This record gives sequence, C-alpha cells and structure tokens, in this order.
Amino acid sequence: MRWMALVLVACAACSRPPDPRGVARDEVLLQVSATGRTDTRPDEARFTAGVQTIAATAGAASTANNAAMTRVTRAVETLGVKPDDVQTRSITLSRIDYGPERGRYRANNLVEVRVRDLDRAGEAIAAATEAGANVLSGPNLGISDPEAASRSAYAAAYRAARARAEAYAGAAGLRVSRVLAIRDGGGGTVPPPYYGRESMDAMATQVSAPPVRPGMTASEVRVHADFALAPR
Repeated sequence: MRWMALVLVACAACSRPPDPRGVARDEVLLQVSATGRTDTRPDEARFTAGVQTIAATAGAASTANNAAMTRVTRAVETLGVKPDDVQTRSITLSRIDYGPERGRYRANNLVEVRVRDLDRAGEAIAAATEAGANVLSGPNLGISDPEAASRSAYAAAYRAARARAEAYAGAAGLRVSRVLAIRDGGGGTVPPPYYGRESMDAMATQVSAPPVRPGMTASEVRVHADFALAPR
C-alpha cells in the first residue's frame, strides 16, 4: 500500500496542469507596460467657415445667408478643394429677442473645409473670408493616414517594454527567455491646443493668406507585454 501511495503522489506531480499564464515551473512572469511616441508632419488642414446674417424677416435672413454661403464654398473650391471635402456642420435660423436687433432674424450656416494641400491652407482661409465668411475656427492640422504614422510608435513602445524587461531581469539575476503575450494599449495623435471660435469681423481688412505652419504632430501608443524570466 505504501508503494502504491508513492506512485500516486509521483503521478500527481507528473500530471500537474500547466500554469495558465504560460510560464514554466522554473520561470517567473513579468508584465510590463510602455509607451512609444513618434513625430509626423501633418499633411492636411481642416477649418470651419461660416456666415451669420441678420435681416428683418426670416426669409430675408435665410436668402442672404444662402447666397453668401454659396460664394464661400465656391471660393474654396476654386483653390482645388473638392466638393466632398466641404461638409455642412450646422444651419440655424432664429428670432432675436434681446438687444438692439430685437425682433429681427439671425441665420447661421457653418461648413467644415478639408484642405489636402497644406501649402494652400492659408489661401483657402483667406478666400473664404473674402467671399463673406464672418465666423471661423481652426485650422486643425492632421494626418490623413494616422495608422501609418503610428507604426514607428508601436515599434518604439515594444522596444521600451523589452528594455524594461531586460532591466528587471538583470537586477533579479535572471534573463528574458520568452515573450508570452503582446497587447495593444491603444493611443493616437496628441491633439494641439484649441483656442475656440472667433468672429472674423475683426479680420475683415485682412485679405492676404494667413501663415499656416504645419509643425509636427505627435503620435503616442501604449503596449502591454508579458515576458517569461528564467535562470541564467
């Protein structure tokens, strides 16, 4: 009976289930998180241009606003902006119930313009202003293919995670034996500061294209990696 008990104990040890985390009996699990960042030059600009019109009647305000907005969209399209890159964002018509314009009507129309040739972004803003736009926000500079811009950031994030794992292993007298898992922690472009919308009335005398400097846009991603550490 004693011999059978020893056999059963030995068999139980042999059939021990594997660690669900993926490490072997002589390994240590290390979970590391790291970030990677890369800078990419923007290749497109988006800005919102709008027209605000006030008239005695709702019909007059709407008619004048429509005519002015048509001139604005045509002006940016003459610079090579395609119709698909001009999108309506907001149309409002309301009666004014306060102030010196009380009893009159205010019409607003806002469109977002996407300029794919960044060198012409300033010209497009100036053209919209000269055509009658009196509300403007932007430009917001971006990257048309953010995934491609983030690829080097992914690589940098993993290199940072691996370097951190090597440091931990060295301090513990171990070595990195295997990579068990790599998980994407997400990320994206770091947004530039936003300064809000301002009326273009104060810029009515400006007819030259404002300078639009692309600078660099940062893409930042995070990675989570599991490493198995083993004795040296």
